Amino acid sequence: MACGCRYELKIECGMQLNHHKSRAPDACFFFADNLIVIDHHTDAIYLLSIHDNGRKSIPWFDVVEQKLLKLKSRPAETSFSQVSQYSANSQRRSAFVPEKSKEQYTNDISQCQKFIKDGESYELCFTTQMRKDVADIDPLKLYLQLREKNPAPYAAWLNFSKEDLCICCSSPERFLRLDRDGVLEAKPIKGTISRGATLEEDELLKLQLQYSEKDQAENLMIVDLLRNDLGRVCEPGSVHVPHLMEVESYATVHTMVSTIRGNKRSDQSAVDCVKAAFPGGSMTGAPKLRSMQLLDTLESSARGIYSGCIGFFSYNQTFDLNIVIRTVVIHEGQASIGAGGAITALSNSHDEYEEMILKTRAPANAVMECERDTQ
Repeated sequence: MACGCRYELKIECGMQLNHHKSRAPDACFFFADNLIVIDHHTDAIYLLSIHDNGRKSIPWFDVVEQKLLKLKSRPAETSFSQVSQYSANSQRRSAFVPEKSKEQYTNDISQCQKFIKDGESYELCFTTQMRKDVADIDPLKLYLQLREKNPAPYAAWLNFSKEDLCICCSSPERFLRLDRDGVLEAKPIKGTISRGATLEEDELLKLQLQYSEKDQAENLMIVDLLRNDLGRVCEPGSVHVPHLMEVESYATVHTMVSTIRGNKRSDQSAVDCVKAAFPGGSMTGAPKLRSMQLLDTLESSARGIYSGCIGFFSYNQTFDLNIVIRTVVIHEGQASIGAGGAITALSNSHDEYEEMILKTRAPANAVMECERDTQ
């Protein structure tokens, strides 16, 4: 079963109330009985169908097989330097309206740091959104545009026509996975920097992120938060961190990623595991519940699907869910893009604002390019 859940479902996971209301549904689920599965490690394609034992043939297999055999290969992906140039040119055409001005955003960051100084939180993942009317845009074309310009391992496209809702996601972040061996895994991202225009500059930026005291502090606090979340549903002593603060590189950014794993207790269901860790710690702060209360007083509107999760629950009790970032949400004729960053005592308000803008660049460019192509 595939699903998309919005941030405000935190009310089901320990929060007392939601300060903001979203017009989008709390969650959307659909049962997928016919699937095309692509194994990117082996370049193998599988066709899967769920059916009763009485059926002797599945015509869907034959139809889809013929379509796949007729597909033509795609051209090579754009290099990161070309993407960077494209982004710079396209950004000037953007007509997204930010929810907060730069002055408002930086003032709110100062308020976050006051909360931290007062001992209310260690880290606050403060976010905002920008919006644009897009009445005639093709959501699938937009997703393919975004996927080409900003490929990511947890990308997703969901279309809920009855709700006038479409989600075009190019997320690089895993929220939570449960595999067939009962191993839970979270991979929070904390720390982001742009790619360079040359190989030398790119490597220097990567090293800058790797050795940033502020980004290391952000990442470590979220790792501790996720260790606590997983510890609520895992066997005692099984929660561990096999990879700490590793830098992963994508088309437009470098990110700092850690991996936390643990063995699920037998008395905990898949839903119990998600409930224990939702919303993802990388989008909230530490301590989680108090941080979310504080963020609700600073943020101007509901986050909606942004900061929530997209993924699937399988028949064999496994699941894999992402964190909804680097995403365009189209709802009732309007596109919205959410972005933000973790605020700590070491944060610089100007740098935080620039990081927030960086995270919106690839989704905003995809929207502008898609609109230009339809004119």
